Amino acid sequence: MAEQKWAVAHIHSSFNNTIITVTDLTGAETVAKSSGGMVTKVARDEGSPYISMKIVAQVVEQLKNRGFTGVHIKIRAPGGNKQRSPGPSAQAAIRAFARTGIRIGRIEDVTPLPHDGTMSKGGRRGRRI
Repeated sequence: MAEQKWAVAHIHSSFNNTIITVTDLTGAETVAKSSGGMVTKVARDEGSPYISMKIVAQVVEQLKNRGFTGVHIKIRAPGGNKQRSPGPSAQAAIRAFARTGIRIGRIEDVTPLPHDGTMSKGGRRGRRI
């Protein structure tokens, strides 16, 4: 069997945008990157699942040109004092990676969690409507 070459796909998914950066295993060198704004002109579509599938298609093309056969996936939501759940496009991106024929190793959540940092937006009593 041929030598396997692995990369790490960092998927930053919020409700407004999706950014996918693929690095080598050390994380030092960026192999490929793409975002919602590089695929569509319509701002409201940047975080949609369909656009994330287009982003993955772009990234996988660059990966195959470089000879990579598999990816480990790290999903990140905005985190901190913002939302802790990734946007709707994260799951679509993973499915798109699976469909392209690139092997998927580990899937990991790397959302930053606060250790009592700054106060969240909306004030003490929350957003009042």
